[in-house]
Amino acid sequence: MISEKPRKRFYADGLQFECTGCGDCCKFADGYVFITPLEIDVAAHFLNLTYKEFSETYTNEFQGHKVLKDKNDACVFFKDKQCTLYNVRPMQCRTFPFWSSNMKSLYRWKIVAEKCEGIGQGRLYTYEEIHTIKNNENETLAGPTVTECE
Repeated sequence: MISEKPRKRFYADGLQFECTGCGDCCKFADGYVFITPLEIDVAAHFLNLTYKEFSETYTNEFQGHKVLKDKNDACVFFKDKQCTLYNVRPMQCRTFPFWSSNMKSLYRWKIVAEKCEGIGQGRLYTYEEIHTIKNNENETLAGPTVTECE
């Protein structure tokens, strides 16, 4: 029997990243920012809105999950080149650029790096930190659907 060695991940030695505040990750032509019921509640409180007001004003449904609306191919909360929800932004935003989809291969990481000026500078995230961030992102995206929360 041939045993296969585990493949070494391209980020095994860690990756550098520091947010520069450029806002490029807030601009998207074909993506979604998923937001959980708890995150809606926190954001609504932050904006002095009810859950229902926030949800009706700032979210849509996509495949049974709530997603933030976009405005001109950018997040609805991206104004004057900054996030107006930064302190209470959704987990998906907090975990960028270490999303599972970005970490699948060095090729994908390089595509993201072309759009994100913070990749390759700043502090070094260890393999363990990246793995933890990816798990947090996956738990958020695997959260309850809209119908499960109603």
